[in-house]
Amino acid sequence: MTELLQWARYHWQRLVGGTPREDGERPYNYFSLLACGGKPSRTPRVAGKHRVVVPHLWPFKDEYEKFSGTYVNNRIRTTKYTLLNFVPRNLFEQFHRAANLYFLFLVVLNWVPLVEAFQKEITMLPLVVVLTIIAIKDGLEDYRKYKIDKQINNLVTKVYSRKEKKYVDRCWKDVTVGDFIRLSCNEVIPADIVLLFSTDPDGICHIETSGLDGESNLKQRQVVRGYAEQDSEVDPEKFSSRIECESPNNDLNRFRGFLEHSNKERVGLSKENLLLRGCTIRNTEAVMGIVVYAGHETKAMLNNSGPRYKRSKLERRANTDVLWCILLLVIMCLTGALGHGIWLSRYEHIPFFNIPDPDGHVISPLLAGFYMFWTMIILLQVLIPISLYVSIEIVKLGQIYFIQNDVDFYNEKMDSTIQCRALNITEDLGQIQYLFSDKTGTLTENKMVFRSCSVAGFDYCHEENARRLESYQEAVSEDEDAAGPPSGSLVSMVKPRAPSCRTVHNGPLGSKSSNHLTGSCSASGNGEGASEGPHSRQAAFSSPIETDVVPDTRLLDKFSQITPQLLASLDETTPDPPLEALYIIDFFIALAICNTVVVSAPNQPRQKIGLSALSGMPIKSLEEIKSLFQRLSVRRSSSPSLASGKEPSSGVPHAFVSRLSLFSRMKPASPVEEEVSRTDHSPQGSGTSARPVETEKRNSDTDVTDSGAEPLPGQPLASSLCYEAESPDEAALVYAARAYQCTLRSRSPEQVVLDFAALGPLTFQLLHILPFDSVRKRMSVVVRHPLSSQVVVYTKGADSVVMRLLAAAAPDGPSLEKQQVMIREQTQKHLDGYAKRGLRTLCIAKRVMSDTEYAEWLSNHFSAETSIDNREELLLESAMKLENKLTLLGATGIEDRLQEGVPESIDALHKAGIKIWMLTGDKQETAVNIAYACKLLEPDDKLFILDTESKDACVMLMDTILKEIQKKNPASPEPASLSEGLHQPPAPQNSGLRAGLVITGKTLEFALQESLQRQFLELTACCQAVVCCRATPLQKSEVVKSVRSHLQVMTLAIGDGANDVSMIQVADIGIGISGQEGMQAVMASDFAISQFKHLSKLLLVHGHWCYIRLSNMILYFFYKNVAYVNLLFWYQFFCGFSGTSMTDYWVLIFFNLLFTSAPPVIYGVLEKDKSAETLMQLPELYMSGQKSEAYLPRTFWITLLDAFYQSLVCFFVPYYAYRGSDIDIFTFGNPLNTAALFIILLHLVIESKNLTWIHGLVIVGSILSYFLFALAFGAMCVTCNPPSNPYWIMQEHMLDPVFYLVCVLTTCAALLPRLTYRVLQGSLFPSPILRAKRFD
Repeated sequence: MTELLQWARYHWQRLVGGTPREDGERPYNYFSLLACGGKPSRTPRVAGKHRVVVPHLWPFKDEYEKFSGTYVNNRIRTTKYTLLNFVPRNLFEQFHRAANLYFLFLVVLNWVPLVEAFQKEITMLPLVVVLTIIAIKDGLEDYRKYKIDKQINNLVTKVYSRKEKKYVDRCWKDVTVGDFIRLSCNEVIPADIVLLFSTDPDGICHIETSGLDGESNLKQRQVVRGYAEQDSEVDPEKFSSRIECESPNNDLNRFRGFLEHSNKERVGLSKENLLLRGCTIRNTEAVMGIVVYAGHETKAMLNNSGPRYKRSKLERRANTDVLWCILLLVIMCLTGALGHGIWLSRYEHIPFFNIPDPDGHVISPLLAGFYMFWTMIILLQVLIPISLYVSIEIVKLGQIYFIQNDVDFYNEKMDSTIQCRALNITEDLGQIQYLFSDKTGTLTENKMVFRSCSVAGFDYCHEENARRLESYQEAVSEDEDAAGPPSGSLVSMVKPRAPSCRTVHNGPLGSKSSNHLTGSCSASGNGEGASEGPHSRQAAFSSPIETDVVPDTRLLDKFSQITPQLLASLDETTPDPPLEALYIIDFFIALAICNTVVVSAPNQPRQKIGLSALSGMPIKSLEEIKSLFQRLSVRRSSSPSLASGKEPSSGVPHAFVSRLSLFSRMKPASPVEEEVSRTDHSPQGSGTSARPVETEKRNSDTDVTDSGAEPLPGQPLASSLCYEAESPDEAALVYAARAYQCTLRSRSPEQVVLDFAALGPLTFQLLHILPFDSVRKRMSVVVRHPLSSQVVVYTKGADSVVMRLLAAAAPDGPSLEKQQVMIREQTQKHLDGYAKRGLRTLCIAKRVMSDTEYAEWLSNHFSAETSIDNREELLLESAMKLENKLTLLGATGIEDRLQEGVPESIDALHKAGIKIWMLTGDKQETAVNIAYACKLLEPDDKLFILDTESKDACVMLMDTILKEIQKKNPASPEPASLSEGLHQPPAPQNSGLRAGLVITGKTLEFALQESLQRQFLELTACCQAVVCCRATPLQKSEVVKSVRSHLQVMTLAIGDGANDVSMIQVADIGIGISGQEGMQAVMASDFAISQFKHLSKLLLVHGHWCYIRLSNMILYFFYKNVAYVNLLFWYQFFCGFSGTSMTDYWVLIFFNLLFTSAPPVIYGVLEKDKSAETLMQLPELYMSGQKSEAYLPRTFWITLLDAFYQSLVCFFVPYYAYRGSDIDIFTFGNPLNTAALFIILLHLVIESKNLTWIHGLVIVGSILSYFLFALAFGAMCVTCNPPSNPYWIMQEHMLDPVFYLVCVLTTCAALLPRLTYRVLQGSLFPSPILRAKRFD
């Protein structure tokens, strides 16, 4: 304990003296954030470069207090408001809207006595009502979040208590950085923790990340190197290390840091050692770790941005028209002010019109006109539609409700429907001009089916498997139907602990998949069914169409020639085995082990290591046994990730081994120990682990068998194994290898066990895994081969990358090099053939390293993995040194089948005038083949290919293509029209040249440069479709951004994977597909669908409806307000521009706020100009939205002119009807109000294309509410507004026939022009939408 205190004191002094941080400095102002109810930003502000984590224990008390100021607790809060700040903060946010500020200004202005137009309280009413409605909506939404937060914060987990010296139950909100957490099977992880202990014998923890990214397949995480060898759980009281890691960030795929022991030894940390908040422990009895990030600093919370809020194109247009209304209001008020001044100047000396002040002072006409300007502003304020914004929000919520409840979007297999994550851009769905789509998983199913392979230059087309696929009808088992969808929320994942998780051996995952393959599963050892427990589920990428592979007969025949005698002989006189046989062996070994697949078998206890090689191969002599043991006596290694170092074999110089003692506490096992440990004869492989075996004893035969292909007693059948793959490509290759009896049996951090046909079980010592990334475009595993004891690197990746990494070989060189050249040429031909058939291609290669080379590489790799700064660059450089001088083994062709309905959807979208671009990382031939298959390209299209190696060549080629297209198709846009007309979608090219463009990633780099963008976009505007192949995720987003900004068009991007996120976020509308690649794309999207075919109805039907509804509703609001406000304006000409009203103020306010507010909202939610069936049959109708025909500037001004006309009729018909009578002001105003109500409501009826009983009910309700209010108000309001009062006015008018005649005549005269126009439009010059009416 004294040493620990001294060590802590030393580091305390070093940190205090050596770091530039102030004592009171806090990187996160978290508490002030809580005070104002804020939400942390996506990427938090940090003061320091790194984070230091020390245990929350007594020995580290002083140091912990030093650093705890930089930590936040684990309480999460996603709400905006508290009880104390709800009112002020909500008002503050609402007054960010210019319209609300405008009406607040009018309320304040009306309190000025000189310009007062209404009673003060009346002016406040509209603003108060609007603010209250929005506040209630915000409050209810925030309360829902509060309840979810409370539920999550009060979940319970096991935390080590330094007082009680044991693990105790504690709420999630009380967990802090530095706490030790103990989790059991099926528990959700409460914070980001570094894994220090797992009950798994290999130090592995299986997690399910569906709560984080939607992926239901298992991931492996590994105990920190040096702790995996401990037989018992780490004692927190004896933990004397500290962690230094990167500051909190939202990168789910990166974690950099190191763990420093008290003796200054450092162990590198990577994402493989980090358990993320929101994930679930699976298939592991218990784990323990230390918290490094908590609460809003966890990666899950930093990625939780919530719903996305964008401003739609229509809303931006409406805001512009509001400014025009403001200008119109100013003109009308200036007219009133000028008229009032002129009026007073004519009667300046008549006291009746110009009443002096009490002190005898008379206001000049000029000053009176100035005051009247502000009075008129208050009087005519309704011209600016305050209720428009509230109505828009309500309408959009209604539209989203109907979209989400459309049964056509429901995917029964996935039990999912559409998700609307962005709440305010539904109308943009009806105006899309450019669509950018990913290929894999978006247009295709992302179900990878093994179709062909090339090994050692020979092509194996697998015709039998092709015939199976052609006749195959995939049947979904009852288990698959019953399997629920992956849950996306943390709360829904909190499940009771499964009884079958009491031990590691019970209730393995993937039991459903195994049931499907084998027919049934027996119960586990304790009598519980393997499929019981909340963690039972269907394994990803395990449908029969993917798993059932029929071997090629020619390749199977060559497999039969591979025997143990071919490889096991140590006699130098024996001729070398055929080169092709060695290639076949290495090829299928690479397919089986070059991946991160997790293997699980139903009811099968996990084994520490495998069988001795004696059980899998025939024995010739004791000398051979001895040499075999010597060959396989190697040191075991540690972490399998790119950021983890492995210990070298026994051939590594002793000096270097001693140097590695800093990184590992393992002791090599002697050959004697290994030999003793093999007495259990557990069935594994010819290789062995280098430490004592810790297996469960079994009742198995001890006889040595000659057939390695037959399963040994107690060993699961190959067909019953369940593979949990991170990608469908990996799963397809592993299943293909299994079809050739090269079966992946088990995987641990130290070894991979597989059964290889007649060779029997082989155990490969796993030294490293270099994972796939978008930069390297390949993946490698480093193993020690059990047959040769050599360090072998197996690599698989894109052919464009792997081919460049092959060892140099000359055609005129040695025979081996000649053969390599021949294999490369033949393999390249096969790859081109696969690509033309639309198959996804991968190259398989290997490299054999000497122990010296490996030791040299390993020393550099350790330096890279223990660095925090520039770790990615250093690890990439380290991987590049390993992955070179490769020997090509072969290639694979995998089919990714098109999704159902994709060709029909793309054809419909093409007819709708939408330009479609396919952006993919696949090679050119594959992308073009898929483009033809999905009807993105037609057989008659002229295909132009942009593939150049220089910028100058790119310019020349684009110019040549552009001239050819313009020559053969004169209708194509001229270069000068780029900024003027290309933003409008071109008409479908029914005649002339239909062009398609294919551009490679290399050429795309040139085309996206500023100097070439204009020419490139001119070219693409002439093409019906564009295919970008070999495109990186960054290039995808740059393409979308370039088209959107330069062509000024509405863009939509759709994808299903993490590599599509940047593209989805850049587009006007981003759509994620909730497929097999997780939920990253969905989390970044505005809308999420389960299949591409749903996009056609989403755009052509719901997009069209939403745009038409909202456009007409906004125009109607402008019409309604202008028509009614003009009645007040015309009256000013007859009252000396005095700012008085012929209507009572309460009626004036309620007219827009109550009597005419509901019908346009119902119209905006329920209007259907065409049925869904018609819109799907005639995609061309969608073009009206692209051209914004429903809401053009001229449409807005025509609507306003119509409003002016109707207001003139509505005012002057009653005026001349009652001219010369003795009626008072309010008696004259009553027929004006009544006629205006009928005109405005019947105007909506004329404009509606789809009247329902709901429309009728709302319109009748509005009329009844007006009359009831007028009757009640007239009966009760005796002296409301002296000297004129509305007392008994409506009652008298309802007994007067003239009143009814005036109302009917006024209504007919006002609406006659619009009705006539609509009738003539429908009969003489109908639009395409009106012509399509007959289909309904």
